[in-house]
Amino acid sequence: MRTMLAALLGIALVAASAPAFAHVVEVTTAVSLADVEDQETLTAAIRAAVNEAMESAVGFKPTLIALTRANVIGERLYVRLLMADAEGEEMLRDLAPDGPPSGTDDGAPAEHTYSKQPI
Repeated sequence: MRTMLAALLGIALVAASAPAFAHVVEVTTAVSLADVEDQETLTAAIRAAVNEAMESAVGFKPTLIALTRANVIGERLYVRLLMADAEGEEMLRDLAPDGPPSGTDDGAPAEHTYSKQPI
């Protein structure tokens, strides 16, 4: 009898709890470098590409946008962005190792950094 009661209580707890929905997406976008003449033009082009990716590629309002990789191939700059909502941001914080990344052994910066700075 006690076993059955404990099992029913466990099932009731599992059924009553709702899972948290976290959204985490990695998006790749590209910027043409053919028309870029200076730093301001490049910054404006990257901002436009990020805004377009936010509007067309994700179905949520990101609270975190992190640049995870940038490659130049030919006349195009390919930018990889990690986007997350508030729950996804908390999940990433829980998954990240203690402390900020310190970089690699060769002095190059670490590939992944998570910050809450506007783009």
